[in-house]
Amino acid sequence: DAVLRLIQTEFAAMDGRIDPPSSMHRLTTADLALSAERGEVWVIGQPPLACVVLTPKEEALYIGKLAVAGAERRKGHARRLIDRAETRARALGLPWLELQVRVELVENLRAFAAMGFHETGRTAHSGYDRPTSVTLRRAVRQAR
Repeated sequence: DAVLRLIQTEFAAMDGRIDPPSSMHRLTTADLALSAERGEVWVIGQPPLACVVLTPKEEALYIGKLAVAGAERRKGHARRLIDRAETRARALGLPWLELQVRVELVENLRAFAAMGFHETGRTAHSGYDRPTSVTLRRAVRQAR
């Protein structure tokens, strides 16, 4: 419940900025439990200060629902979760980290670019004739 509340609270700022609305409005604790079964849900802090859902795909580890509590931003939590994702991708033999950002969230696009992600495509949600999401990837680096 606490992870769901963190995601809902932090994604709420997107309301009115993105179209279509975020899928977090349909997200439930059962969905998060299923995500943990099919992949992994990582959390920093108790109560949660930051979280991310990691889902293995054919050639990439997909990073979803990355959220950091407002008061905890700019403390490196997102970068730590991305680093953890890279460690997991390497362990799973996956060559890429992948995520999607809504086209309207230019500050998120800049933040992920600063972490080494680059655009690999744009997609449209069902019923839209324009791109609504930007797909970003970063190569998984070899262990040091």
